[in-house]
Amino acid sequence: MLAERASLLNLEPQFETYSPDTHRNAHRARCVRMLATPLAVPVEPGRLNRENARYVLSLLDRAIDGCVQGEFAAMVTAPVQKSVINEAGIAFTGHTEYIASRTSAARPVMMLVADRLRVALATTHLPLRAVSDALSRPLLAEVLRVIDTDLRARFGIARPRILVCGLNPHAGEGGHLGREEIEVIAPAVQEARRAGIDASGPVPADTAFTPRSLASADVVLAMYHDQGLPVLKFAGFGGAVNVTLGLSLIRTSVDHGTALDLAGSGQADAGSLAAALQLAIELTQSGKLSRAALA
Repeated sequence: MLAERASLLNLEPQFETYSPDTHRNAHRARCVRMLATPLAVPVEPGRLNRENARYVLSLLDRAIDGCVQGEFAAMVTAPVQKSVINEAGIAFTGHTEYIASRTSAARPVMMLVADRLRVALATTHLPLRAVSDALSRPLLAEVLRVIDTDLRARFGIARPRILVCGLNPHAGEGGHLGREEIEVIAPAVQEARRAGIDASGPVPADTAFTPRSLASADVVLAMYHDQGLPVLKFAGFGGAVNVTLGLSLIRTSVDHGTALDLAGSGQADAGSLAAALQLAIELTQSGKLSRAALA
């Protein structure tokens, strides 16, 4: 597949087969070192084919196994088309959930990073009508614990300041626009504070993402996918990185989808992938990332 793409784009890379004995050799310009996994059927640019669904998962499985066994230091994932995997009869909601299941991670947390802005998610790939039912005090307390632990251990922040969004407009308007803030979110924040976590909120999302609020927070915890990510992508699309917290391995990813309309054109922007690679390297080399490295 890679050779066909290179030919289509008039590129002439050299392909080198990865092996555990040679992977530490210095990389050479125009040389692509790869651990080849056979396709089920040939791939046409921009055309989905459910027959390759299990091939996609086999790539993830190999990367996960390599990280768990210590062969690889980290994994960096490109976009994946969830729909075609589901159409192949395989239950799949996303990389984050899949990796967590394969590594028995109790509470994975998705966090995106764009320069100094960090946004974590309490829930990920759920229909909007299911979000309220998914939120609970134990879930939010655990998410806050994971964020606090990983920002300390991997990002080198001594006391992470976590700003928690409400679920409803105006954070529920004192119960007149919903009671999730009163009955679920605020008690979870209070529980986290009793455990020594610097969490505050809930605050309205349109307040959390103002410059003044962001200046006093290391990370914003949004209640659902499209509450927090549109803001982050507006601020840093194409250079943001998706980091999965709460795993036993380091995993970073891009901040965008598959862009099927650009497949095979040579016009796709690889900025986010380069940023994801760089962040993975930083995390694996130092074990933590300072605020200065993200600034």
